[in-house]
Amino acid sequence: MKKAFVTGCAGFIGSNLVDRLLADGVSVVGWDNLSTGQERFMANARASKDFTFVQGDNLDLSSLAKAMEGSDFVFHLAANADVRFGTEHTRRDLEQNTIATYNVLEAMRLNGIKRIAFSSTGSTYGEAEVIPTPETAPFPVQTSLYGASKVAGEGLISSFCEGFGFEGYIFRFVSILGERYTHGHVFDFYKQLLEHPGSLRILGDGKQRKSYLYVQDCVDAILHVVRNKTALEAKHRTQIYNLGTAEYVQVNDSVGFICRALGLSPKLEYTGGNKGWIGDNPFIFLDTAKIRATGWAPKLTIEQGIVRTLRWLESNSWVYDARH
Repeated sequence: MKKAFVTGCAGFIGSNLVDRLLADGVSVVGWDNLSTGQERFMANARASKDFTFVQGDNLDLSSLAKAMEGSDFVFHLAANADVRFGTEHTRRDLEQNTIATYNVLEAMRLNGIKRIAFSSTGSTYGEAEVIPTPETAPFPVQTSLYGASKVAGEGLISSFCEGFGFEGYIFRFVSILGERYTHGHVFDFYKQLLEHPGSLRILGDGKQRKSYLYVQDCVDAILHVVRNKTALEAKHRTQIYNLGTAEYVQVNDSVGFICRALGLSPKLEYTGGNKGWIGDNPFIFLDTAKIRATGWAPKLTIEQGIVRTLRWLESNSWVYDARH
């Protein structure tokens, strides 16, 4: 890999990935429409002569293909990642996740680029019946438009890999935490506690069980796999890897980690039920045996990741004003 093209380069995971690639001596073209990405997340990258930023939208195929010229690897991380509001904006996941992924693949085809890494999601497993859930779990009923759009993106990638000789790496994440985090439960809970430290409203019953992964562990896993072409099967040209930790916590546990770190004891208010919103699967815990067998393992526990995220939010309160 000499020149990487990164969609969503100004986003949470994308900007961390860009910094790592540049540090490793890879030239990077970053692509982002800045709808949710932040200019400040690219400050380190912009200081590098090996980074080029192109502002553009994945729905603009011609501009996307032009910007991608000369790259030899694509990391496709740009997406609408907010599961909660999918039913309020029913075209958003289709356009920003599925159609956008088709355009990325078509731009690759037009440029003769053969290798892609894709940020998928544990939400593709729906309300899984097998826990912890392996990559080979039975295909589930989808519970969110977000999950459905990512499944469609995965299907397009595998089809392009088979049809045009691409090499695809699909990563199904649990929720990612860490520096430059701009949405999710730690973000929401800390915002509430800043506004009213004596009370905290929790969607659902607080017993939802979730797994989380620190962003640098996530980037480590992606690069570990693609650089080693880890276990790419001869039969098919796409590999799928779950990314997560070997543990899970209840939402109530997360609340405890956050409140202890802040020295607060708020009154907890629950909205009820075992889900916070449509598509909020009450138990997400992925089997990561496949990627662990390649030699990768996360360095941080869930609690450490949550606390590190909280400390970053404390030092970067501007993200609450900057979030669109």
